[in-house]
Amino acid sequence: MTVETKMTFTAADIMLHFPENWTEDYDYYYEDNGTDTCCVGELCPQYHSMRFDAVFIPVLYSVVLILGLLGNGLVIAVLGQLRQGWSVTDTFVLHLAVADTLLLLTLPFWAAQASSQWHFGTFWCKITGALYQINFYCGIFLLVCISLDRYLSIVHAVQMYSRKKPWLVQTSCLCVWCFCLVLSIPDWIFLEALKDERRDERVECMHNYRLYGNHTKEWRLASRLLYHLVGFLLPSAILVFCYSSILLRLHRGTQGLQKQRAIRVILALVVAFFVSWTPYNVVLMVDTLFNRDLIIDTCATRTTLDISLVVTSSLGYMHCCLNPVLYAFVGVKFRRHLAKMLKFLGCRLKGQVRAGSRRSSVWSESGNTSTSGF
Repeated sequence: MTVETKMTFTAADIMLHFPENWTEDYDYYYEDNGTDTCCVGELCPQYHSMRFDAVFIPVLYSVVLILGLLGNGLVIAVLGQLRQGWSVTDTFVLHLAVADTLLLLTLPFWAAQASSQWHFGTFWCKITGALYQINFYCGIFLLVCISLDRYLSIVHAVQMYSRKKPWLVQTSCLCVWCFCLVLSIPDWIFLEALKDERRDERVECMHNYRLYGNHTKEWRLASRLLYHLVGFLLPSAILVFCYSSILLRLHRGTQGLQKQRAIRVILALVVAFFVSWTPYNVVLMVDTLFNRDLIIDTCATRTTLDISLVVTSSLGYMHCCLNPVLYAFVGVKFRRHLAKMLKFLGCRLKGQVRAGSRRSSVWSESGNTSTSGF
């Protein structure tokens, strides 16, 4: 790829919500205003963030990968044993576990890039990047589906799904996957394995928005707005509305033990989502303002922003490890069948899980929740 003599690369413009500090090339260079070490036409190097990435990313991604695969693997295994008696929530949780697992499987590629460079070529850059994108969005939208189902069942006593129509739940999940596939189209088009001048001529998997004209900033802004609106703000608004309404509905009724437990779980769901993804989205919004020249940009602030993006995005990946705990391990029937599996494998448990409930999660079946029956 050829570039003009005055063209440089921005510092670690993390594409959308992809891991690490991926860069996207466009016309931009620092002016000598007396407040930065970079001069006109010179690159702002990333030596500090590169050293940080080479240590932090491989270590953390390895931990997240092991914990996430273990948790989601157990969810898939247990639900596979329960396939004859799946509830609506079980179906969504299964798809959620699959999406989280596929997302986690992309982490070794980003860890290898951080420790060295991208060794897998443009083809695998597109495959891996799009796979990450699809499963990231899918995980969020499946959480939204679970929230809407619980909201309609508990607050309005409306059965959007039922056991008599299992195809309807599967159709909803299929629509989510197809919609996420559509959202990944820009990644199939623009992702390439390219050399980054600011990162010591390393080959990295990044968006090349200069493929179709000189509207690089416009393409980048459109992709950022798509992520901010569809990937975070809209799902966040739905989650807050649904769970707030559910909490109000539960609070007005009698405060039984199951209801108190359900309220704690609901609060845990909301807190886990926002603690995991809000810091990254805030930093990403600041990065968007930097790229639009709305905030004074220097090499020092860019380095700080690069490292902040890596740290906060890594925190977001921890949500893949929390999902199995929040959506499955708290379920009585899930724990009971997990105990049976462990006993079958020869593991002795200190305590036995009571088998007195037919619920497969903290949520009761759709259609049985019109009176807040958790």
